[in-house]
Amino acid sequence: MNTPLEQWLTRRRFLELAGTGIGTAALATVFGQDLGAQAPGTAPAVAGGLSGLPHFAPKAKRVIYLFQSGAPSQHELWDYKPTLAEMVGEDLPPSVRGNQRVTTMTAAQERFPLVPSKFPFRQHGESQTWVSDLMPHTAGIVDELCFIKSMHTEAINHDPGITFFQTGAQLAGRPSIGAWLSYGLGTMNADLPTFVAMISKGSAQTGQPLYDRLWGSGFLPTRYQGVKFLSTGDPVLYLSNPPGVDQGTRRRFLDDLGALNRLKEEEFGDPETSTRIAQYEMAYRMQSSVPELTDLSDEPDSVFDLYGPDARQPGTFARNCLLARRLAERGVRFIQCFHRGWDQHTRLPTGIERQARDVDQAQAALVQDLKNRGLLDETLVVWGGEFGRSAYCQGVFTEETYGRDHHPRCFTIWMAGGGVKPGTTYGASDDFSYNIARDPVHIHDLHATMLHLLGIDHTRLTYQYQGRDFRLTDVHGRVVDGILA
Repeated sequence: MNTPLEQWLTRRRFLELAGTGIGTAALATVFGQDLGAQAPGTAPAVAGGLSGLPHFAPKAKRVIYLFQSGAPSQHELWDYKPTLAEMVGEDLPPSVRGNQRVTTMTAAQERFPLVPSKFPFRQHGESQTWVSDLMPHTAGIVDELCFIKSMHTEAINHDPGITFFQTGAQLAGRPSIGAWLSYGLGTMNADLPTFVAMISKGSAQTGQPLYDRLWGSGFLPTRYQGVKFLSTGDPVLYLSNPPGVDQGTRRRFLDDLGALNRLKEEEFGDPETSTRIAQYEMAYRMQSSVPELTDLSDEPDSVFDLYGPDARQPGTFARNCLLARRLAERGVRFIQCFHRGWDQHTRLPTGIERQARDVDQAQAALVQDLKNRGLLDETLVVWGGEFGRSAYCQGVFTEETYGRDHHPRCFTIWMAGGGVKPGTTYGASDDFSYNIARDPVHIHDLHATMLHLLGIDHTRLTYQYQGRDFRLTDVHGRVVDGILA
C-alpha cells in the first residue's frame, strides 16, 4: 500500500512543485534536505528563491524603500517652478488642466489660484540640482541621487495610491513588491526575515492608516510576507517566551509541532503547512538575531551625530533609517520604511516644514553611511510618496497658509545607489509641475526598473493564481534605461 507521501507526490505533483515558488521549499521540507544545494566548487546559493534567478547579473542585492505616506509636495521640495511666483494668485490656465480629474475636495472650487512655494530653492553639487531649503542635508548629497521628475499614476486617493506603489495594483489582494522579491530571490540571511517593514509617525499630523496588506504576500504563500518591526516592547510580536517557558521547552515544543505539521503536509501537500513550519523556525532564530540587530549600544556617538538626535528615539524615521542600514548589513533583502504625515491639504507650509525636519538629516545620513561602508553600490534606495500635489491652492487662497490637493499626473521621486546614475535628473514637468513635459515614468515602469536592477526580468517573474500568470507589473511596464548607470 502506498504511503501518504507516495500518494501525494505523484510525477505530476512533483513537476507542479518544481515549476512554482514552493517547489524547493516544500520538497526540502518533505525530504529533509536542501534541494537547492550547489555543486562542489560553485558559489553558495541564497536560501529559497526560484531556480534560474537572478535572470542576469544584478546591480543591487537589496532595496531600502523610504516611502513617504500622504504624498509630499514636489513644489515645496524638489521641482522648482519660478513661473508660479510670476503668476501667483492667477487661475491655472484651462489649457493646462484640460479634462483631468480632480478630487471632490476641490472639484467645487470656483477658482484654482496658482500658489508658489513659500520656501526658496538653490542649486547644489556638481550636478547643480535645484533643491528646496527645507532639505539642506539632502541637498548636500544630490550628486549621489537620481531624481525622476516625471512620475505619474492613475490613483487619485491615498489608499489605492499607496497600494499601487506597494503591490502594482490599486485593488487590495496582490503581493507586495517585497514579497515578490522574497519569492523570487530568497533570503541572504536565514536568521532574519527576507522582508522587513517599519513605520514612523510624522511630526505634522497622524496621517493615513497603513494596513498589513501593504507588506503582505497576497496570493503568494504567506512565508513571503514582510515582518513588521515594532518601536515599543518586543521588536517583533510574541518574540519573547511566555512566562515560565525557557528556550529548552520552546525548542521541544517546536520540534513536536513541526513533526505534526510535517505529517499533515505529507498527507495534504498544502504549501501553507510548510510555511507554518518555516515561520515557527524563523521566530525561534529571531529570538537571538533580532535583539542583537536592534541593540544600538554598539553604535558610536559619531553615527548618532550623523543621523541626528531623533535616531536615539525608537519609532522615529531617523531610528528606522539607522535600523535599515543595520538590516542591510545583515543581508535583509527588502527594507520598507514608511513615514506618515505628508497629507497637507491646509496649512501646508507649517506641516511640510515639520515633516522635512523629520526626514532630511536621516535620509541623507543613510545614503552617506551606506556609501562609507561600501554598501551603496549594492543597495538601491528609493524615496517618494503615492502621488504629487497640485499647483493650485486648495480652499481659500493665501500665500502663507495655503494647501495643495492630490495630483497624480506629475510628481517627483529620487533613487540612489544600486545601479542608478548618480547626480542626474530624468524627465521633466511643465512650467506648473502639472503635466509631464518629457519622459514619463509610470509606477509599472518604476517596478520594472527596480526588478531589473536586482537582476530580474519583470516579464518572467510570475505566479499562477486562479488560472492565469500574475506578475508585479501586470501586463505593463518598461525598464527606464535612462536612469541606469
